Amino acid sequence: MSKRFALPIVAAALLCFAGPARSQAVLPDGAGRDLVAATCAQCHALSRVTSSGYDRAGWRNDVAMMVNVGAKLTPGQVDTVVDYLTAHFPPKAAPAAVVVPGNVEVTIREWLVPTPGSRPHDPLAAPDGSIWYTGQMANALGRLDPKTGTFKEYHPPLAGSGPHGLVMDRDGNVWFTANFKAYIGKLDPRTGTFKEYALDPAARDPHTPIFDRNGTLWFTAQSANMVGRLVPGTGDVKLVTVPTPRANPYGMVVDSKNVPWFVEFGSNKIASIDPQTMAIREYPLPNAGARPRRIAIAADDVMWYSDYGRGYLGRFDPKTGNVTEYASPGGPNSRPYAIAILKNAVWYSESGVEPNTLVRFDPATQKFQSWTIPSGGGVVRNMMVTTDGQSLVLACSGVNRVALVVVK
Repeated sequence: MSKRFALPIVAAALLCFAGPARSQAVLPDGAGRDLVAATCAQCHALSRVTSSGYDRAGWRNDVAMMVNVGAKLTPGQVDTVVDYLTAHFPPKAAPAAVVVPGNVEVTIREWLVPTPGSRPHDPLAAPDGSIWYTGQMANALGRLDPKTGTFKEYHPPLAGSGPHGLVMDRDGNVWFTANFKAYIGKLDPRTGTFKEYALDPAARDPHTPIFDRNGTLWFTAQSANMVGRLVPGTGDVKLVTVPTPRANPYGMVVDSKNVPWFVEFGSNKIASIDPQTMAIREYPLPNAGARPRRIAIAADDVMWYSDYGRGYLGRFDPKTGNVTEYASPGGPNSRPYAIAILKNAVWYSESGVEPNTLVRFDPATQKFQSWTIPSGGGVVRNMMVTTDGQSLVLACSGVNRVALVVVK
C-alpha cells in the first residue's frame, strides 16, 4: 500500500493563503464528487487532485493537512471526501526500494505525531535526548521524549506560519523558519513564549536555518532566491539575492572557517557566502542536470550533497573544486534528499522509492548499504545526527511520523 506524501496537493494547499485558483479539471462521478469540487477548488485547481494518487491512509493524511490550513469540512464530510478520493485516485506506481546488504546494523523506531496532517518537515536532535520537529501544516513545533513516548506541541501565535526548518541555540531556544509568513521565529521552551523576527516581504519562503560558530543565524529563502543573516543579539537582518536566477537556495552547512555554504536546488551549483560582506561565490557542478537539495559537511570540510534530480550522491572538495559522483542504489528516480555524516559515513534518504530507504555510503570502501523505512517514510526530507554522535533523527513527512535510527 502506497503511503507516499501527496506533494502536489500540499503545495497547492499553500494557495489557500493567496486566494482561489482559476483553472479546474473534470472529476469523475461518484458520491462525494460535488463536495470535493466545492471544497478543494477554494484553494487550488482540481488538476492537483486528478493528477495525484494515494491509498486511504495517504488521502486521509492529505485531507487532514487541508483541514489544518483552512478547508471547511466536518468529520463526516472528511470521511466522504477520503472515500471518494481513495476510490477514484489510487496509488501511482513508484520505483521499488533497492535494499543493499551489508555489515552495519541499525534499528529504526518511529512515533506517530499527535496532530493528524502535521507534515513533520525537519527534525532536531536536542542535547537532552528529545526529538523536536516542525509540524508545517499544523502550525506547530513538537517535542518528543523517546524514553516515554510523550509529545508536547507549541503553536506560534501567528496562524498559518508554516514552520519549516529548525535549529537550537546555545541557550536551548528553538529557532524556526516560518515558511508561509516570511519571518524567523524563536521559541523559549521553558516559558512557551514565541518571538518573531520579521523579514522583508520579498523574502518569502524562508527555508533552512543554521547557526555559525559565533551564534549568528543564517538561512535560505528558496522561492525568493535569497540568503539571509540574522544577528540574535540585535535582531538585525540582512538579505542578499543569489546571482543565478531561480537558483532556489536550499540546504546549508557551515565549514571549519565559519563560512556558510548552500546548495542551489534550482540549478547545478554549490555556493559559499562571505560572512562579512555576504558576497556569494558559486561553484557549478559538472552535470547540468544536477539538482542538489541537501548538503552535509565532514570534519575535513569535504561536502556531500544529495542530487535529487538525477539520483546521485555527490562529493565536493572546496579546496580543489573536484566533484565525484556515485549513482544511488535506487536508480535515477530515487530522489536522494535528507543527508548527514555519522561515524565517518554518509547517510541519506531515497525519497522517490517505495518505501523510502535509508542509505549508508562508506567513503573509505566506496560501498553502499541500505534499509527500508518501516512506515514507508512518505518522503524523508531531513535528518540530523544526535548530539552523542551515535544516532540519527528523521522527519517522515507523508506518514506523520518522526524516527530515531540507532546505529549498532
